[in-house]
Amino acid sequence: MAEIAFRQALREALQEEMRRDERVFLMGEEVALYNGAYKVSQGMLDEFGPKRIIDTPIAELGFTAIAVGAAANGLRPVVEFMTWNFAVLALDQILNHSAKMLSMSGGHFGNPIVFRGPNASAGQLGAQHSQAFESWFANIPGIKVISVSNPYDAKGLLKSAIRDDDPVVFMESEVMYGDLGEVPTEEYLIPIGKARIAREGTDVTIISYNKMMKVALGAAEELAKEGISAEVIDLRTIRPLDHETILNSVKKTNRCVIVEEQWPFASISSEIAYRVQKDAFDYLDAPVLRICSADTNMHYAPNLVASYLPDVGRTVNLVKEAMYLKK
Repeated sequence: MAEIAFRQALREALQEEMRRDERVFLMGEEVALYNGAYKVSQGMLDEFGPKRIIDTPIAELGFTAIAVGAAANGLRPVVEFMTWNFAVLALDQILNHSAKMLSMSGGHFGNPIVFRGPNASAGQLGAQHSQAFESWFANIPGIKVISVSNPYDAKGLLKSAIRDDDPVVFMESEVMYGDLGEVPTEEYLIPIGKARIAREGTDVTIISYNKMMKVALGAAEELAKEGISAEVIDLRTIRPLDHETILNSVKKTNRCVIVEEQWPFASISSEIAYRVQKDAFDYLDAPVLRICSADTNMHYAPNLVASYLPDVGRTVNLVKEAMYLKK
């Protein structure tokens, strides 16, 4: 195992897949000459050249359309968005073309393409650069949605996403690109649609994904000091959702708390809560509870940023509420 940064894990996944399959190419704003806005593609232009590492104009709808067409004609594009906030401009191509191509063609034309980039908040970036989009894209049939929390998962799941024959939305985080983690030097893949038990426990199940896993694990550490054993699940894949892992955990712990950086209405936690009460109702000793981002736009002031996001303290309090320990 080597300890590498999150951005390097993504880079290694891209390099390995581009060496393995000449149909794979990377395109996006500043991915080539500038080595990527977050330096994920550093050095890749030198290795693969300008036909496979392609700088695009600031025109998300336009270059996404080019990628969708390339995928329909047998190539396997990886599209980097500088932020998923900008990908809203490309939503027509992702929703109405990439996601629907296989079914609308009666199975004759697939669209093997990966859309990737940083998602959700990254500090004081204001309302237009701080939105989380997992639930938006998970609502679209025909698309797989991955949201990773560490370098190991980032590499293994990005490789699987590139090899997948369906369009895949791959969510990262701007504030995690420098995070370090152990990654095998030999090749490995992580299956899409399989959650990870990040911490085993017996008293309550905490479910999260992406950078909110730090909040979930931090809360579990604090709870352990008070003798509360929390099992923490990292979803990794949002669609398809690993319902079996969630249910098995809830059946063991009898309580469920969900932590997500998402607006609460029609969110990932809404879907999980529905499924848990539907299929594990008889095992629950308390209602399913969740902590989401505030149901408002993100503001710029540091105190408002802190109030907007889930944190360890509020998560600990929510778990205690689920365990009827709150007075």
